[in-house]
Amino acid sequence: MRKVISVILTVVVIFCLFPGAASAAYETWNEVVDDMEAVLEEAYNIYLTGDAKAAKDQVDVAYFQFYEKLGFEKTVMAYISGDRAALVEYQFSFAKKAINAGDSEAEVKTSLDTLAAYLREDANQLDGKKESPLGVFLASLLIITREGFEAIIIVGAIIAYLIKSGNQDKTKAVYWGCIVALVASVIMAVILKQLTVVSGANQEIIEGVTMLIAVVVLFYVSNWMISKAESDAWVNYIEGSVQSSVSRGSLFSLAFAAFLAVFREGAETILFYLALVADTKTYVNMIWVGLGVGCLLLVVIYLLIRFLSIKIPVKPFFLGTSILLFVMSISFIGSGIKELQEGNVISVTPISGITSVDILGIYPTLETLIPQIVLLVITVITVVLQIRNWKKAGQPKAAA
Repeated sequence: MRKVISVILTVVVIFCLFPGAASAAYETWNEVVDDMEAVLEEAYNIYLTGDAKAAKDQVDVAYFQFYEKLGFEKTVMAYISGDRAALVEYQFSFAKKAINAGDSEAEVKTSLDTLAAYLREDANQLDGKKESPLGVFLASLLIITREGFEAIIIVGAIIAYLIKSGNQDKTKAVYWGCIVALVASVIMAVILKQLTVVSGANQEIIEGVTMLIAVVVLFYVSNWMISKAESDAWVNYIEGSVQSSVSRGSLFSLAFAAFLAVFREGAETILFYLALVADTKTYVNMIWVGLGVGCLLLVVIYLLIRFLSIKIPVKPFFLGTSILLFVMSISFIGSGIKELQEGNVISVTPISGITSVDILGIYPTLETLIPQIVLLVITVITVVLQIRNWKKAGQPKAAA
């Protein structure tokens, strides 16, 4: 619940820190696309001169100075879908890849034209939507529920874990981790806005690195949880002989995992709402209504995790919680690598026949899918080995 309050305070703060920060000098998204098409056309003309680097830099201008800086990407995510935004973002990457690879003029032209067509389709769809109270409400509701869901799941699972294991007094450390993450999110939002002006790639790199750090922490915490599910300490606790305690180092890991979960979503949530406010002409009040309803939904999710988990047997609960964190780490590694691809740090090798599933961190590139598959295999092996150890120890098999 404190996470939800933190989100509300975060969004309130953005209107104090960034009054009018996301306002654009354009009346419609089609006007934005007009200028983007001119930039992309210039990129092609530069490519014809043989200067591939300058041509790629020009595509980056279209992405960082228009698609990201003006809130086009986040508006597409809010009003269309995250999968659509991912499709367009990867088309930017594919166009740059074609330029870097020295593809034929026709191939580069086709790639840039495809990108321009996507942008125009989205602009037509966004401009064609007559602003309505319901539309603004749903866009705001979608943002807060989508961005807050992952964080609330992780924080709720960690809190429930501590309470379930008899360490309710340790939950304060996790809540403090969330509060610190809130403050850090506001600071990071300010930094990201400035970095977008100077170099948009820096924002992607920071977001990507943060996600990959979260992967390491979540994977460690999930391993720690599943390893403790059948240890003598937990068995003694279950039997009522002695109350288990969480070591200082492990407690820090849990608090840090909560911090990263909130921090990962916090700054991005601020930037989403900045874009939404800038794009809303009439029904700004419905943004707040959508935010409020979304926060209530997150409260319900938190309470369900918090109280229903008490009724679940200890061993299945610990196993299920650890698997949940495993899954979240797999999602995060895909999203983190995608951010680094957008920041031109990691290459992009497209895979045909696979579509983006943004909410699961699945994207159609080798660079994102291979690490996810590797992590998934490690996860399955870890769980199977742990269950096998329980069987050898004569313990009944826990079911998630």
